[in-house]
Amino acid sequence: QGQLVETGGGSVQTGGSLRLSCEASGYTYTGGTHCMGWFRRAPGKEREGVAAISSGGARTEYVDSVKGRFTISRDNAKNTLYLQMNSLVPEDTGMYYCAAEAPPCVVVPSVSKYSYWGQGTQVTVYS
Repeated sequence: QGQLVETGGGSVQTGGSLRLSCEASGYTYTGGTHCMGWFRRAPGKEREGVAAISSGGARTEYVDSVKGRFTISRDNAKNTLYLQMNSLVPEDTGMYYCAAEAPPCVVVPSVSKYSYWGQGTQVTVYS
């Protein structure tokens, strides 16, 4: 069917930056047809949305806590989704997942709107 593989996680000091990547493989995701998003799960908490992007990349949505600090983007020629994270704070710590949904899809960072998920990459922000 297809696969989503996240990379780029790591440990960073407060105020630092990380860039996450999510490479999509398999016929399901090629051609930039799917809505995609980034999600995270902090220790002891439910998985929550972070950002979402339309199939062509023209539309993006963010949750309030990351607006102005995170940027979601995609390169459909490379079948890759990105999340640039700046000004990181300890509250951003968690496992970060990318997800995809086939059309018709809505561009919202809502867990329930996505069917295909990667395995996650850990982000730790220390003070």
